[in-house]
Amino acid sequence: MREDILLIRREGAVAHLTLNRPNSGNAIDVPLARALMEASIQVDEDDGVRCVVITGAGRMFCAGGDIGSFAAAGDNFAALTKEITSYLHVAVARFARMLKPLVTAVNGPAAGAGLPLAALGDIAIAARSSHFTLAYSAIGLTPDGGATYLLPRLVGMRRAQELALLNKRLNVDEAAAIGLITRVVDDDALVAEANAVAQQLAAGPTGALGRTRQLLLQSYGESLETQMEWEARTIAEAARTQHGRDGVAAFLAKQKPVFK
Repeated sequence: MREDILLIRREGAVAHLTLNRPNSGNAIDVPLARALMEASIQVDEDDGVRCVVITGAGRMFCAGGDIGSFAAAGDNFAALTKEITSYLHVAVARFARMLKPLVTAVNGPAAGAGLPLAALGDIAIAARSSHFTLAYSAIGLTPDGGATYLLPRLVGMRRAQELALLNKRLNVDEAAAIGLITRVVDDDALVAEANAVAQQLAAGPTGALGRTRQLLLQSYGESLETQMEWEARTIAEAARTQHGRDGVAAFLAKQKPVFK
């Protein structure tokens, strides 16, 4: 993995991933898509990582696909999109399904595939200078990066249709109001806020948080009865863990639990 295009930094149990193509708006080309895939596997497999933060370098979070590389591909444009999405979609799926929470610190505008990547966080915190647009219809393409899966679930079908078909741009307050992101902070407060949330999540019961992510992710495809059966099985699994026992004991002792 090219370490210069995706920076990986550990702060205790938190892994910070920074898209690092600031001169290109952190646009996703093949090397960056591959680096995201490799990083998603790395943090998923590392038991020492209990929370992941994704952000961007420079003034943008992510401009989406690298349109320059699209144009340069010529007759191989379609093949290039297949290569990029092959890597990017594995990364998105790993980040979504790993048994540890994800925080996105949206440091600036997010467009194209950058929008679903920003929205992918369990907690998505955006700087006030951010704005959001899918942009695909403006260049004659269709969404990728999980956009058509995430948006109807986060903002509803009607909003998703408007964003995808009319290429509507949302300012940061609009994005928060419809549930695309979790909250808005001033630009100079973004790093501290994202770090505080990540450290809080990393100190939590990682297994329970991870299984909660799974329950939420699968809920739209299950009946009520099936989903409740999964809930029953999952809470029983959590009850067998040390975290579950420690949490109950701390509550009864009126102490703050320490999830080691």
